[in-house]
Amino acid sequence: MSRTKPYQPSLLRFLHGVNALLVIAALISGYWVYDTFDGRFGKVPLPRINPIIDYHGTIGLTFFLFAPLFVIYSLWCGRKKLVQKDSIAQLSNIGKPISWISLQRLTNTVMLLAIVFAAISGKLMDETWLPTGELHHLAYSLHLTAWATMLVCLALHLLMSAKVGGVPLLLSMSSFKVRSDDHPKLWIQQLRNRV
Repeated sequence: MSRTKPYQPSLLRFLHGVNALLVIAALISGYWVYDTFDGRFGKVPLPRINPIIDYHGTIGLTFFLFAPLFVIYSLWCGRKKLVQKDSIAQLSNIGKPISWISLQRLTNTVMLLAIVFAAISGKLMDETWLPTGELHHLAYSLHLTAWATMLVCLALHLLMSAKVGGVPLLLSMSSFKVRSDDHPKLWIQQLRNRV
């Protein structure tokens, strides 16, 4: 018996894809900034790139400007993929598909919260702090925590998506195929219809 390949809306794939690339770039450049200017909790021998803080800041600013589009889309059009009223209660059905779906919804929701936490804590940062050794600022501690939270959430998001939908779901998020009724020219109309 062949399983139907899942199809994800092209607007979701676009927003999710850009957001994913920005998250991964922010995680990598953020660690590089930490490794270059801090390293209190361990270091990797990465080459020193002094303007890495500027690169991370540029990625962070792009992320800060783009992430709200993805968050709004997720809350508006993708709300069924987020925590529902009964999601927490359904977690107790251990081993049943509904418990995995509820755990995926919880993971998706926490991932969105991590995105908001990282974006806001990043905006509180001053790019002159780390090069001058000012590691004591609360905003920096919050941003480090946001980085770690985002890394854990990304891993859980991928793991839960693979558990619930398997390889077909993961591939459907990276597919470039677009149905005729899902063309980018129709995105505004699709958003209006989802009210």
